[in-house]
Amino acid sequence: MQKMIDEKELLAFLEEQIKLEDEIVDISNKSVEDINNILVRELIRGIAMDSKKHALLLTALKGMLVGPTPLIEAEDFNEIKKTIEKHIELEAKAIETYQELLDKYPDDSRVQMVISEIRKDELRHHSFLRRLLQAIIDKETLTQELLEDWLYKFSPFHGTPGG
Repeated sequence: MQKMIDEKELLAFLEEQIKLEDEIVDISNKSVEDINNILVRELIRGIAMDSKKHALLLTALKGMLVGPTPLIEAEDFNEIKKTIEKHIELEAKAIETYQELLDKYPDDSRVQMVISEIRKDELRHHSFLRRLLQAIIDKETLTQELLEDWLYKFSPFHGTPGG
């Protein structure tokens, strides 16, 4: 049976992982400053960018665990939804065009190595954005009217003296 980690321990773990990811970014970027081989240099910089992304995701998770995340207000909802939908559309186009490139150059190992990695990232991005969009759609958008209605209906003091 797997041991559950307590929240304090989890937060400490996340903080250490954020520091580790930041250190990877620093060391990776410094290690390639004088490298002239463009492929090696840019692949290592790409890995450093992934580590930066990991640190950002861990920071977001930490923020969600520490306190409530702000709800999306009605006026922001449509803009956020449109932005994510456009991003999903662009990711789908990127997946398609990278696949076309892979199909066009099946025997070029350089193209296959680099483009297949990019395509994998695009597939992950596309999947993540679709889940994010669904999570946003599934949660009710907070409006002042809804908040007041909810507080009125569900307040533990409603109908009591002072309530």
